[in-house]
Amino acid sequence: MKIAIVTQYPMNTSTPEGGVEAVSVNLVESLSKIDGNEIHVVTLNNEVKNKKIVEKNGYCIHRLPRQNNSELANALVTGRKEIEGCIRGIKPDLIHAHDTYGLMVKEIKLPRVFTIHGFIYGDTMVSGKKFPYLRSEIWKYFEIQGWRKQPYIISISPYVRERVSRFVKETTIHDIDNPISDIYFRTRSNLANDIIFSAAAICPRKNTLALIKAVKEVNSKNIPVQLRLAGTITDKAYGEDVRKYIKKHKLEKKVKLLGNIDKHQVIKELESASIFALLSLEENSPMGIEEAMAVGVPVVTSNLCGMPYMVKHNESGYLVNPNDSLQVAERIEQILTESDLRNQMAEKSREIAKERFHPDKIAHRTMAVYKECIAAFNQ
Repeated sequence: MKIAIVTQYPMNTSTPEGGVEAVSVNLVESLSKIDGNEIHVVTLNNEVKNKKIVEKNGYCIHRLPRQNNSELANALVTGRKEIEGCIRGIKPDLIHAHDTYGLMVKEIKLPRVFTIHGFIYGDTMVSGKKFPYLRSEIWKYFEIQGWRKQPYIISISPYVRERVSRFVKETTIHDIDNPISDIYFRTRSNLANDIIFSAAAICPRKNTLALIKAVKEVNSKNIPVQLRLAGTITDKAYGEDVRKYIKKHKLEKKVKLLGNIDKHQVIKELESASIFALLSLEENSPMGIEEAMAVGVPVVTSNLCGMPYMVKHNESGYLVNPNDSLQVAERIEQILTESDLRNQMAEKSREIAKERFHPDKIAHRTMAVYKECIAAFNQ
C-alpha cells in the first residue's frame, strides 16, 4: 500500500517538537516496517527554500517550503497548494493527514484518514495571547468545516470523540491512542530519587507556574524534591514570569529548566524520576504521560480534558485540580514518601502503556482503518 502521511515532521527525528511531530515519527517508523507498505511523508518546513526529497530507512520524506504567514492562511491557501501538488506526484493509495494538514487535503478525491491531535480553538482560549475569543471562534469555524470533510477520523482519546462527534454525522470515527517509541518500553525507572520530571512547552496552556508553586509547597515541608522541566519557552512573557518566580522564592536549586531535549535524554530523566507531572489546562492525549507510563513512572496530572482517560486515579497516578497547588503538593508528597504506593503505581502504569501505546500495536490498528477506508472508497 502506498501511503502519504501528511503532517508536521521534524528536521531531526530524534528531537521532535510537540506531540504531533513525535506521533508522526513513531507512526511512520512502525508503518514502514510492515511488509508491502510504501510510506511517503509530506511536510512543510520553514528551513527549506525548494522541494527536497530525503530517502530514509524504509520511507521517503518530501519536504516542501512553508510560506512565512499565519497558520490558518497556510492551511487554507499557500500550504494547501504545495501539498496538493506533491500528492498528485506521489499518487498514493491513501492519505493520512494530521492536525492542520487535514484542512490542506480535505478536497482531494482519494481515500483519506485524519487524526485530530488537538482543538486549536480550545488551545487559543488558554494561549495567553490577545483577542482569544475572536481568534478561537475563527479557528472553530474552519476546524469544524474541516472535520465534516473527512470520511474517516482517528480519535486519540474519548475526549476527542466526545467533542468531534457532535459536529460530524457522516464520518466514521475510530479510537486509536498515540504511539510512542518502543525505546521507552525497554527501560525502567529506579524510582529511587526525589525527582519530579515534566516534559512540556513552558506556556500558559501547560500551566507551568502551577507546578512550580506545588513544588514550593512540598519544599516548605522540608521534603527533598527537585523539579526538572524539559521544554522550550514558547511564550516569552510567561517564561519570564517563571524565571522571576523561581528567583523570588529561591528555588534555583529545586527547579531546573532543561530546554528542549531529545528522546534519549528524556529516557535518562525518566529513569531517575519518581513522578511525572503535567498540569495542562487543555490537552487531548499528552505524549509525555504515555512515555512516563511506559517507563513505569507514576503520573500526577490534570483532571481535565483527555488526561482522565489516560491515568487511573489512585492506581497509576493521581488526577488533580491543576489550579490547586496545595492539592497537587499533597499528591506529590504521598508518592514521594510512600514507596509501596510508588511501586504499585509504577507497575500499573507499565501494564496500561504496553497494551495501549506500543507503536507496533498502534501501527496494526491504523492499518486496519486504512483498509476499511479504501474498501469504502472503492464501493
